[in-house]
Amino acid sequence: MMYSQILLATTLILSLTGVAFGDGQHSGSRDRAAARAARQAQRAVTEDAAYWNQLGQQLLLDELGKQRINTQAKNIIFFLGDGMSISTVTAARIYKGQKAGKTGEEEQLYFDRFPYTALSRTYCTDAQVADSACSATAYLCGVKTDTDTIGIDANVEFNNCTTQNDPSTHVDSVMAWAQAANKGTGIVTTTRITHATPAGTYAHVANRDWEDDYAQSFDGADSNVCDDIAEQLVLKNPGQNFKVILGGGRAYFTPRTATDPETGAAGRRRDGKDLIGQWTANHPTGKYITTRDELVNLDVAGTDSVFGLFSPSHMEYFLESGTANNPSLEEMTRTAIRMLQKEANGYVLLVEGGRIDQAHHDGRAKVALEEAFQFDLAIAAAVNLTDPADTLIIVTADHSHTMTINGYPDRGNDILGLVGYLASDLKPYTTLGYANGPGYVNGYAGGVRVDLTNVDTTADTFKQPALVPLASETHGGDDVAIFARGPQAHLFQGAYEQHYIAHVMGYAACIGPGVKFCDVPRNRY
Repeated sequence: MMYSQILLATTLILSLTGVAFGDGQHSGSRDRAAARAARQAQRAVTEDAAYWNQLGQQLLLDELGKQRINTQAKNIIFFLGDGMSISTVTAARIYKGQKAGKTGEEEQLYFDRFPYTALSRTYCTDAQVADSACSATAYLCGVKTDTDTIGIDANVEFNNCTTQNDPSTHVDSVMAWAQAANKGTGIVTTTRITHATPAGTYAHVANRDWEDDYAQSFDGADSNVCDDIAEQLVLKNPGQNFKVILGGGRAYFTPRTATDPETGAAGRRRDGKDLIGQWTANHPTGKYITTRDELVNLDVAGTDSVFGLFSPSHMEYFLESGTANNPSLEEMTRTAIRMLQKEANGYVLLVEGGRIDQAHHDGRAKVALEEAFQFDLAIAAAVNLTDPADTLIIVTADHSHTMTINGYPDRGNDILGLVGYLASDLKPYTTLGYANGPGYVNGYAGGVRVDLTNVDTTADTFKQPALVPLASETHGGDDVAIFARGPQAHLFQGAYEQHYIAHVMGYAACIGPGVKFCDVPRNRY
């Protein structure tokens, strides 16, 4: 059923109930028809057959002229949009365009321009729908594993310290591979630096929640037997060798006796360890920073390594960061690249837009789309600072979410607004919605759908309606996209298991235990 059929059916329902289509706060059918006719007249001038034929031919010529960069990748920048489902990519593209005063649908995210795309199958060894821990192990270590575990294979029992400490179960990440090849390494995130995605670069842990010893205590784990994630970052390989660490999570590195420089709150650690002090002692030519001012004024040339923790926990959502002296993801990415460009043998860098996911869990689509927009700005910065001849850039997500783009809204309709016509219960509904989550309160009340007529659905705090009531919206199990440019990017042209990504990175940069570009005769592949 198409838009015109939906409109006809709705009009029929309204006529049978004795309600005029234009009744209430919404435009009548005649007003909408007139507005639609005006838009069609405008498009007829700018988007006629000649326009689309010319555009189609240009896209074809661009594709025909595409040249593979079949060389070794000196550098790899891996961008991970946490929870950046394909519907999030589409909605973020429209959101970006509408922020610029366009209709939005025709806009491009920066990574939309990358020459190669593929799909990633995100399920884990024990779950149809992935979490960020098992997926991080897949795309960073090349091995699928169980949910809630990081850097270990499926032989490790969840919450089991003994099996966590068995080296035979450990799987190394691309960061360990890079360091073995004398490359520089770094991680950037808007979440805690000990959260699942960044932890996938350095940790081996039987429970993703064991970010510090305090978290371990709730599961009866002995921190003297099982190192927590923060300890592994500061005290073990490959974490202790990172040249760049930028994100949130200060409280997880400081003891209860310490106070946070921003909030004055106490640290979390019960073991008395000052891991920030330990990092500083271990890196005498490095720099520990906590503010945007320190980051933008960093002496990159004179600093060997940088450890930046800008919030006690996750960094604030961009839309809520006005009072925080936090750098943007773009600013952190720029500094990270400049730091790592000093490495003679190249580098591997992870950049995570981690709070896309958390905004989705909150049911706050606008916040999620703004986080995705900020993620796109970071990618644009990386493209502008690097050369595609020697730097492979990959953009992907770890898993999906349940957000959908629904109805038949007109071209240019506010992506955060109402669809533009009433449902069969004579109430409006939003273009964006969730299958489940806290937005249920804006979906149903007493079994009856909430009337959003006078509700500002574009507000930062609005939670898009959800069908199933849950305190936190869940992940989705659908495939996610991969976008790539640079050396060996052409290896992403299909639908792949998610762990394939790590194997491509190893091959392209000639690192790790598998087949490498520099080891294979060119006539074989």
